[in-house]
Order: sequence, then structure tokens, then C-alpha cells
Amino acid sequence: MPLDGTPLERLGFLTIGSFDPARPSEGHEDTLRVIERAEALGFDSAWLRHRHLQHGISSPVAVLAAASQRTSRIELGTAVTPIGAENPFRLAEDLGTVDVLLGGRLNPGFSVGTPMNFDLYRDAIYPDTLEHEDLGNDRLLRFRALVRGEAVTGTGTATGTVERRGIEEFASTVQPHSTGLADRIWYGTGSTKSAVWAGENGFHLLTSSVTRSEVGTDFAANQRAQIDAYLDVHPDPSTARVSQGLVVIPTDTATREQEARYRAYVESRSGRVGVPMGPAGMLFAADLVGTSAEIADRLRADAGYQAVTEVAFALPFSFEPDDYAQITTDIAEHLGPQLGWAPGPAS
Repeated sequence: MPLDGTPLERLGFLTIGSFDPARPSEGHEDTLRVIERAEALGFDSAWLRHRHLQHGISSPVAVLAAASQRTSRIELGTAVTPIGAENPFRLAEDLGTVDVLLGGRLNPGFSVGTPMNFDLYRDAIYPDTLEHEDLGNDRLLRFRALVRGEAVTGTGTATGTVERRGIEEFASTVQPHSTGLADRIWYGTGSTKSAVWAGENGFHLLTSSVTRSEVGTDFAANQRAQIDAYLDVHPDPSTARVSQGLVVIPTDTATREQEARYRAYVESRSGRVGVPMGPAGMLFAADLVGTSAEIADRLRADAGYQAVTEVAFALPFSFEPDDYAQITTDIAEHLGPQLGWAPGPAS
């Protein structure tokens, strides 16, 4: 448990949903099986990364809709969808539909601003109108207003019906409306400025293994400063949720071959830890590999982890299905209990 004795309340994981481009159906099926297995293990949440023009999940909406038919309890989310590449109206319709299918288990997470690698596909989305698009915070606020049920047409009635045209009725609000979805929107942060904006606007906060260097080069210190700034300005900190998303790779039941590959993977990424990268001075957290007891000790000493009560541990991108099965099982059966977490009820 954290140093103050607070147990971990919610345990989740994050996956990119990698697939072989020659056999994409197999990779998507593997992702759905990981989610099903996680629910059986008692995980509280599963999160999908959003990738464009890569061999990872490009359509979380479609995958989440499929997962809605194969799960009954686990919460599902995105971490994160770059809303600059989305139409807020259409996305509100899609996610409202998915949340209805999930019975209110959806946790959509977003980033704002110019999406990463946007130059590769921006002309496919906005061939003629990019200069007129607002890719910033207002785009996310517009999405939230739509899922809250605010009028689209501006001429709605108390019942939400605009008018009858022939035999058809047209509502003034996005359909279907899923009550509570607007209160489950998350904002992915990597800086104090964005964390403060998220807090001021009442969004939940997603932190990850990448953040901006603002108070030196210690990753945890920077992340903790952002979380504290978020909570300081949130209108109701008692309802605010903050999730941490470090890469953890427990080895409790790993084979020798698996552990060797895991440690080689972590070592290949260790050179970037503590070194500000690029013009923004981005910092990467160290990947945590070892027994669950060892990882739990490192987390308890992490300033960012000490400020949260839920996590979405990130699965490495390039591992095999058997590796993910072992890692998620060890997280649920060994690491989670070390952190004071108890599994949810069986589905």
C-alpha cells in the first residue's frame, strides 16, 4: 500500500492492441480475449490506446462495442483519443451508443491540441478546412456539451423533440443519450498547465509514463506536482479521479525465457529515463520489472503513485499473447494484493 496506508482501490491495464498487418483479425481477437481474461481476474478497468496509421487499435469505438458483448462488469475506456482527429458530434453519437451497450461502463479519455504525427494523416481528415478547425480545449468542451444532452439545433423542446417531418421525429439532442457519460470523461495530461485546465473544468485526470519536465528531471516529482495542481483547482476534489499509467512487468510466474526478454526490453528503453527529450523536455518513467513485491516497493516510494488510488498499468507494446496472460495474471493475483487491492466480483 502507499506510505500512508491507503489501499489501491481500482486496478486497470492499458493496451495498444498490436496486430500483424497480414492477420489483423487475430490481433483484434487477442485484445478482446485479454479484456475478457481481465474481467475474470477481477480487474476494474481496461483501457485502449488510440493509434492512427499504425498496427494498433485505430477504432476503439468498434473494439469497445465488441467488448460490450463479451463482458458484463469491467469498465472500459480510451487512453487517449486525440480529439483533434475526431468530429465531436459524430463521436458523441458513437460513444453514447457504446455506453448504452456497456450499461454505463464507458470511460472515454482524450487529449487535445495537434495530435502526434498529425502531418501523416491530417489532409485525409481536413483536406480543405484545417485552418478553420479548433483543435484545442474548446473541441473537448463541445463534445462534453453534446453528451450532456445540450441542444444541437437550438430549437429543442422540453421533451427533446424538434419537430415532426412526415412520419419521422427529430430530437434536438444527440441520440442515444447515455445518462452519466459526461461525468466519466477523462483528460490525458503531461503538464501542469493541462492538469490545471482539466481540474478547473471538472474532468478526471489520466497520467501516463510520459510527462513534461517542469521541476527538474525526476519523473515522479513532476507527475506529483501536476496531480497536486489538478486537485488544488478541482471544484470538488472528493469526486475527482486520478489514474497513474506506468509500465509494470511482474515476473512472479514468468518462465526464465520470458523474464530474460522482459528485462532486455526494459534495458533497451532505460537510456531515455531522466533525460528531457525534444523541445518540450519530455520525461519518460522507468519501466518496472521484477517480482510483485519488488514492484510494489518501488511504487510505494513513487511520489506520483502516492497521490492516486487507481492505476491503469500499461502493457508493453510488442509482447506475445502468452506474455500478456502471464503479466495480467500476476498483476491481479500478486501485485494488486501487495498494493492493498481486492478483485471485483466475478462476472
